[in-house]
Amino acid sequence: MPELVTIPISYFEVAINYERPVFQLWIDRATVLQGIFDALKPWNPHINDTEPRNEGKPSEQGIVVKLPLKRASFFFGPATCKFSRDDADWSSADETIAILDAALTALTLFGHVVLGKKSTALNLHIQPQTLAFMDLLSPFVPRELAAIESQPIRTMASVAKWENRKVTIDGSGALANGLFLRLERDFEAGATYEEIASQLRRDEAELFTIIGIEEDRG
Repeated sequence: MPELVTIPISYFEVAINYERPVFQLWIDRATVLQGIFDALKPWNPHINDTEPRNEGKPSEQGIVVKLPLKRASFFFGPATCKFSRDDADWSSADETIAILDAALTALTLFGHVVLGKKSTALNLHIQPQTLAFMDLLSPFVPRELAAIESQPIRTMASVAKWENRKVTIDGSGALANGLFLRLERDFEAGATYEEIASQLRRDEAELFTIIGIEEDRG
């Protein structure tokens, strides 16, 4: 039987590089900011929740618009944009897609941006109900490495990377007796939100099966 777990902490982000930089977004951001701000009106943005970033490399400068009630934020600059949301789960996926779509539609309309590949990341801090977290992590420790010391291994991390995908399995730094999973995947520019959500959900289910866990939804 899979170990039942809860997911007290989660975080989702998607970063998108433009096909080419739009230098106007480095100099004059007001029109684009107004368009994004208006597009996010259903989620009650406030002027005090906008934050200019004027330090760092030109590609790192831009504007952040935060939606505190939704624990979400959207950043845009001259070469890239990024959306993130805390406490993201599958029950709120439709709302997350709606917020992201509103921000990106306004950015492309008012900023004349052509969006490129989408890089996504889903971070999960997972709490087992009965097992110690190392009971779940121990199958991923190479035997040769475990044999170095006679004492039990206290924690471990495993990272696997492919051309368009990366998986991290680790102990949680935020939860006592917790697991940390990070699922990263790149998508082509034309991938729809529904395709992205469906693939990430399959990735999560696949990894849960490999580890031997199942979310307790009761």
